[in-house]
Amino acid sequence: MTDALSPLRALHFFDVLPQELSAGWLDWLLLEDSMTKRFEQYCSRVTVRIVREGFISQDDSLPEAGLLPLDSRYWLREIILCGDEEPWLLARTVVPESTLEGPELALQQLGSTPLGRYLFSSSSLTRDYIQVGRSEALWGRRSRLRLSGKPLLLTELFLPNSPLYKEER
Repeated sequence: MTDALSPLRALHFFDVLPQELSAGWLDWLLLEDSMTKRFEQYCSRVTVRIVREGFISQDDSLPEAGLLPLDSRYWLREIILCGDEEPWLLARTVVPESTLEGPELALQQLGSTPLGRYLFSSSSLTRDYIQVGRSEALWGRRSRLRLSGKPLLLTELFLPNSPLYKEER
């Protein structure tokens, strides 16, 4: 596993929203729209640094396994999302191979395109839930999304320089 993503893997998710979350933080953490689009309001350019991308098997360490249908392989994409080259978000996307049919094959070809640009251009996108989590002083979330009814899981951790924290200062 890549060390750059260890804070994201350390996220502890809450069953109930923590009381200490301000309205400003909740606005970020429970955002139903594209996080990429939100970030674009705070910088000139949003870019992606790919940390890891490719297929993994169900036997690999896959903490998300219970949140997705059983499949022999999963497409994994781990990235750092930056605003004006400053790291703002760690993200991990896990997609069952059975989801990668038809137009959803494009999920494997995103390259440096932010996931949100692809997902939120689809009229077939729905979200099952958003679950808030915390890793030490950093906040994050995970969402199970569906494209044409087919699931994928997105986990995001807001890094210290993210606008989420700057709005609270």
